[in-house]
Amino acid sequence: MSDRIFGVVGLLLAIGFAFSALAIEESFLSDAVGPKAFPMIIAAILGLSSIVIAVRPDAEPEWPALGRLVEVGAAVVVMIFYAELLPVVGFVIATAFAAAYLAWRLGSGPIESVIVGIGTSLGIYVIFHLVLGLSLARGPLGF
Repeated sequence: MSDRIFGVVGLLLAIGFAFSALAIEESFLSDAVGPKAFPMIIAAILGLSSIVIAVRPDAEPEWPALGRLVEVGAAVVVMIFYAELLPVVGFVIATAFAAAYLAWRLGSGPIESVIVGIGTSLGIYVIFHLVLGLSLARGPLGF
């Protein structure tokens, strides 16, 4: 039953996404594909996937224990804090903390997770900012 509910919710989300994509105003300077193409492709894939899930559900899933659900909820809270703190403390610091926490919850030891968090943060910063020249949120330290 939960797969059918998930499939219907996904289908409704895809429909809403498609309507939002259709509301995008096109500029006369847009390329041949236009700004609506990518969101419509995502909506179509989500819609088709949701239909398959609703029509052919798996056997009833075995839900994790309450402790595991709390861990998933905590990870969601960390990602929300990450998004909120990104403009305040900057990409490098926010990403280091979020990646370290997630690595720790995925089974790394405390020291390992700090190393993974810092390494992930600096690696992404080097690739996206220094190599590709993309703009990332600057923190109080200027990076």
